[in-house]
Amino acid sequence: MANKLSPEQDQLAISIIRGIAMDAPLAANSGHQGTAMSLAPLAHVLYSRILNHDPQHPDFVNRDRFILSNGHASILQYAMLFLSGYGLEMDDLKKFRQWDSLTPGHPEVGHTAGVEVTTGPLGQGFANAVGMAIAESHLREVHNGQVDHHIYVVAGDGCLMEGISHEAASLAGHLKLDHLVCIFDDNKITIDGSLDLTCSDDVAARFRSYGWNVIEPGDVANDCDALETVLAAARDHRGAPTLVMLRTHIGFPSPEMTDKHEAHGNPFNAELVSSAKKVMGIPDEPFFAPKELVDAYREHCAAKGAQLWSAFGVHDWQKNFGAISHGELTAALPVFDADTKLATRQAFQKVLEATGSVMPFVLAGAADLTGNTGAKLASTSGYSASHRAGKQIYYGIREHAMGAAMVGMALHGGILPVGGTFFVFADYMRPSIRLAALSKARCVFVFSHDSVGVGEDGPTHQPVEQLASLRAIPGLQVIRPADANETAHAWLAAATFDGPTAIILSRQTVPALTDGSAVAPGAAVLHAVAKPQATLIGTGSEVSVALDAAKLLEKEGILVNVVSMPSWDRFSRLDSQQQDAILPRSLPRISVEAGTTFGWAAFASQSVGIDRFGASAPGALVMEKLGITASHVAAVAKSAITS
Repeated sequence: MANKLSPEQDQLAISIIRGIAMDAPLAANSGHQGTAMSLAPLAHVLYSRILNHDPQHPDFVNRDRFILSNGHASILQYAMLFLSGYGLEMDDLKKFRQWDSLTPGHPEVGHTAGVEVTTGPLGQGFANAVGMAIAESHLREVHNGQVDHHIYVVAGDGCLMEGISHEAASLAGHLKLDHLVCIFDDNKITIDGSLDLTCSDDVAARFRSYGWNVIEPGDVANDCDALETVLAAARDHRGAPTLVMLRTHIGFPSPEMTDKHEAHGNPFNAELVSSAKKVMGIPDEPFFAPKELVDAYREHCAAKGAQLWSAFGVHDWQKNFGAISHGELTAALPVFDADTKLATRQAFQKVLEATGSVMPFVLAGAADLTGNTGAKLASTSGYSASHRAGKQIYYGIREHAMGAAMVGMALHGGILPVGGTFFVFADYMRPSIRLAALSKARCVFVFSHDSVGVGEDGPTHQPVEQLASLRAIPGLQVIRPADANETAHAWLAAATFDGPTAIILSRQTVPALTDGSAVAPGAAVLHAVAKPQATLIGTGSEVSVALDAAKLLEKEGILVNVVSMPSWDRFSRLDSQQQDAILPRSLPRISVEAGTTFGWAAFASQSVGIDRFGASAPGALVMEKLGITASHVAAVAKSAITS
């Protein structure tokens, strides 16, 4: 098998890709044609000459990763997966953007073989690539070079205009991630019009200022050999990540639509498609892909993949790559006695430290709040450009980039990323958290300073609506532990969950009240009486408030159960009989949580919460003024019982 396809096969493959890029959106009456057309030669060179990949083993550890950050051009990636032999067939391309197809509107990891991350929200894929490069560099060091591959990401003007790209590029340059290559699709077009309508950045200068190696190859977007030379130079550069400034012409080679901003969307009607195909010299028929070329392309990629698999795919160390032993982790969890008084953020750090020996693949970090959030591995050194084996990542004040990088690290494999910041700044990270849930990326987002108990910093730093906001994300496990023991079990639940987890931690000290057993089912009775007249439900630091309220009620002869409910979503997975045993619907149920009451109606008949912003004052006073007190909870419970 030759190392390359023939020049004639190159050109025919590129024409087929461009034809599919027009035909699939035309058939769907939806999609983005122009970008995929202009990037066809780049994609062809990447998949046939540059990428180390094996379509027969799409998930093997040492493959290069390819990310299409401008995921609206998904048909480009689908065309390559079809040609390369990843399991997509022509019928899949014909079902582009249709219900239950393998070719959705934007690439989705876990849905289509060969797709590494879920992309579409611009800039996220670029930042995911930075996270993947961090994971690769760390694993390369700790596995003595047995892990060694590259991360390639294609990004457009939209990706680099979004703020997340600034944070991620700055971090990547600082860390000198030299196995990261970004190809900038410099077509100077956005949906609204020419790029100069909205942006006059000097992208090359910007990236050089970040510490990137920048290659400006000129007008080579349609020259396969020149593209190969440029990409090989980018791949082989050491000491910095590389940006390739690839000047392209959206919609090329359409006589009518090249360099037109309309080409960004789906402007190619049948006549324009026919016109472009005439220029390319291919038959004017939909989904033209001669079997001879497809077979040759797949054979070529399969042969390269087989060589790669033979060299790198069968090492013993890969068999348990990043595997988590539930039993070992459970045995390593610390147990906190009844005299323990810790903020749950402090407890989380102790839990991380205690389980470090059985979780060597954890990389912890924070957005300039390492000690404040508990996302700290004190016994290890920091990860840096000169020390890739370090397990503590210092993200700087870059919450956006941290969240997306964690998703990239998780999807890379072999790493369990933990990242911390103040809970109110979850809003900065929400797009990344949402994509983590959509991708089932095993990330642990640690949010401390979880309520108005933050105090003097005031409402800008006091989360109120954030719990409801995160609970609304499908597939995101949200746990707000009451004390140190529930914090330990929250870590166990997060590490063994098939997807992302948000652990919500207190700034203020809380007593050890539980044995942690409420975390697994999502809720458990913490204080039980023989004939309860109501149930008080607490989360986090408010569990102790509920217990104190129960004591006040008992002095008046009113008996209530108290439930700790650290996780709505875990509780919701119980059957109705199990739920009713914990929260009997025959009794009044009063929730107590220092946040908005939105959503509590699913579990509680009445709620004590904070449906307004907080205030700047000592935390205990803010709690008192806003009604998060035992006396107020007791009064609400009495009213519920007697009404």
